[in-house]
Amino acid sequence: MSKLKIAVQKSGRLNEDSMKLLKDIGISIDNGKDQLKASANNFPLEVLYLRNGDIPQYLKDGVVDAAIIGQNVLIEKGNDIAIIEKLGFSKCRVSIAVPKTMRYNDIKDLEGKKIATSYPNTVNQFLKSNKTNAELHIINGSVEIAPNIGLADAIVDIVSSGSTLFKNNLKEEDVILKSEAVLAVSPKISIETKLILDKIQFRIQSVLKGRNSKYILLNAPNDKLETILGMLPGMKSPTVLPLAEKGWSSVHTVISKNQFWEIIDELKLNGAQGILVCPIEKMVI
Repeated sequence: MSKLKIAVQKSGRLNEDSMKLLKDIGISIDNGKDQLKASANNFPLEVLYLRNGDIPQYLKDGVVDAAIIGQNVLIEKGNDIAIIEKLGFSKCRVSIAVPKTMRYNDIKDLEGKKIATSYPNTVNQFLKSNKTNAELHIINGSVEIAPNIGLADAIVDIVSSGSTLFKNNLKEEDVILKSEAVLAVSPKISIETKLILDKIQFRIQSVLKGRNSKYILLNAPNDKLETILGMLPGMKSPTVLPLAEKGWSSVHTVISKNQFWEIIDELKLNGAQGILVCPIEKMVI
């Protein structure tokens, strides 16, 4: 029987989040310390632990069938690789940063300047689209130190919290692109293996929908029921059950976590009581 070969980052936060996602979709991986390859014991899946920057080439060559990888890495090294699912974690941005003492209005201020980066293709594309010429210094490692040692006037690097920039007396100015972890697929994946990937993607979608939703239960007075139901964007329609107390009903539904507090406040104002909010592990639609 065929196995799907999926690549994940060898170490770091993306590795941890990727392995948690596989666990959440019911896949059990037997991997020991420093293993570069491990198989699932309950699913036709093999995980390869690779350096993030090497994964796009492995996808192109068909060495792996799929990968959980940062979108920024694909844009830099594998822009022709198909993304089939955005995963919502390991979010960051690729940004231009300059010394705090430098005046910066827009990218034109870097005309003729030196930029240090690990993302030359991304930066060149951005400079080209903005008709700006700059000299690139390609650095693999601690890009933030480049302005302090006179190697560059500015940098382009990934930014999460911005704390590393702050420690190096840099300020973030322009966001070139926003990134998150994605599920990418090799152009050489076989039809049989693609069927396995489809099952994984379905499970992932169920987990992501659960993470982005809340299950709520509330008691509503019947004379306000129509108004309250109008506030609840459920999967199809809310479930309404009569309570033992006359004139009241129990309402069950699912809402987006992004709408949560706004909807809860409106429900309370319209007479809803006993509101319970529960996390959703998975949601299959």
